[in-house]
Amino acid sequence: MPGLIGKKIGMTSVFSADGKNVPCTVIEVGPCVVTQVKTTEKDGYNALQLGFEEQKEKHLTKPELGHFAKAGVAPKRHLAEFKGFDGEYKAGDTLTVDMFSEADFVDIVGTSKGKGFQGVVKRHGFGGVGQSTHGQHNRLRAPGSIGACSYPAKVFKGMRMAGQMGNQRVTVQNLQVVKVIAEHNILMIKGSIPGAKGSIVLIEK
Repeated sequence: MPGLIGKKIGMTSVFSADGKNVPCTVIEVGPCVVTQVKTTEKDGYNALQLGFEEQKEKHLTKPELGHFAKAGVAPKRHLAEFKGFDGEYKAGDTLTVDMFSEADFVDIVGTSKGKGFQGVVKRHGFGGVGQSTHGQHNRLRAPGSIGACSYPAKVFKGMRMAGQMGNQRVTVQNLQVVKVIAEHNILMIKGSIPGAKGSIVLIEK
């Protein structure tokens, strides 16, 4: 799907035409520069590689510098590929937030906030085990039994247990574009999106 790279700024709210207060996420979208054009003849598929945010040359490797020099563009901090663009594009072209319009529906891809090692109550929504009386000690947030004894004599794969939570690639689909502020490269999306403030997201049309 065609799309752009953006940065999550934060959240706010706007009033709709019927007076409802709509929570929105503010995203700085683009401008993104085409750094490479993938074709079926050369690469096996059609796609555009886009770059976002300026990057100092001293932070890049020689192969990366050569890649940007070949495209004739300034070094970029973030790169991503998007399929489904209509029309002819070449390296160096700039894509802006103008490709989106109000009432469009988009998919947002981001990295969720990392929560570290969490127990089953926070991670999976367990209700806790046991009663608060009758000798109960410190097992209120324990997961309970995770398997039988002699048979099957193992813990099945996929058992919901404590562990690392968050910091995963998450896609939220069918979010509505509430407002486009083209002069500031701002896109306002209804609802929340994954990631912390300042994190990079992909907006797919």
